[in-house]
Amino acid sequence: MARSSKPKTKFQADQDELKLRAAWLYYIEGLTQEQVAQNLDISRIKAFRLLAATREEGIVQISLNSHAEPLIKLQRALEKHLGLFEAIVVPSSDQSEASLSAVIGHATGRYLSDRLQDGLTIGVGWGATLQACMSNLKWREISDLSVISLLGGLTHSMAYNPSAVAWRLAEFYKTELFQITAPVFVPHEKLAQELWEIQDLKALKKKVSEIDLAILSVADVSKQASIFRRGLLTSEDAESLQAAGAVGDVLCQFVNEAGEIVDHPVNKRAMAINPTELRKVPKVIISAGGVRKAQAIRASILTTKAQVLITDEATAQELLNLKSLI
Repeated sequence: MARSSKPKTKFQADQDELKLRAAWLYYIEGLTQEQVAQNLDISRIKAFRLLAATREEGIVQISLNSHAEPLIKLQRALEKHLGLFEAIVVPSSDQSEASLSAVIGHATGRYLSDRLQDGLTIGVGWGATLQACMSNLKWREISDLSVISLLGGLTHSMAYNPSAVAWRLAEFYKTELFQITAPVFVPHEKLAQELWEIQDLKALKKKVSEIDLAILSVADVSKQASIFRRGLLTSEDAESLQAAGAVGDVLCQFVNEAGEIVDHPVNKRAMAINPTELRKVPKVIISAGGVRKAQAIRASILTTKAQVLITDEATAQELLNLKSLI
């Protein structure tokens, strides 16, 4: 009987991808079914059924000779190189910010939607990639979900306001939102210290210890980065931060190659959660791409102890060229 030409549903496409990953782990890497289940964060019964389906449908033979193999191989190499629980690598046509934000944001929205559960507390960063992520969420009924914006907002913006990213997630799933109701950068350190003494902000900061899952993006310290292009900080700040050893920005905190927060006045003016406070969060997801950000992404994994990375193919290759974290 001829195969149906009817296009696959989103659910069917997701299941096919899961079957490919399961087949790779089991048949190529020699993992047990229990280890496959642990790697894919699914039950052992589901892993068994997926593997059975790969045999019945001939996916094993097809996948080993398909275009999917290089990506799966790259994902596994990245996981081992950076000590990640999971890496998701998406193909990209170019390195423009718009293209990368769209494809990585799409993958991130799908990944996040599939892992939300009743009762979770979610910490959210900002950026064009996470803005795109929020446009690719899948609706389902979720109860008792809490969303925390991990950094302050902008008093004037055309797009990508940090607080707006978290708001979109909370609004989409009709749940409560906690926000840092202050500018993301204040004029001086003393004002930042005084604002953190406000009772509501002290309470929000305390809630960070309750976060079950955090999703962040990353920027570098070049003048092309949004934080400088949009005037949040000056080009002189960029040069000064680079001189202090900063290679990347996570939650508007600038970090060095070792993942340490650099000693710089800009960091002391930021109304944002210190990313090192996320190291105890059960699952931290970094969603970012762009070859020029590779060093910043690597540093952010060290800063936050992130377990999941969603990035593009070219950036993944560049990350493999940097020193291993294992």
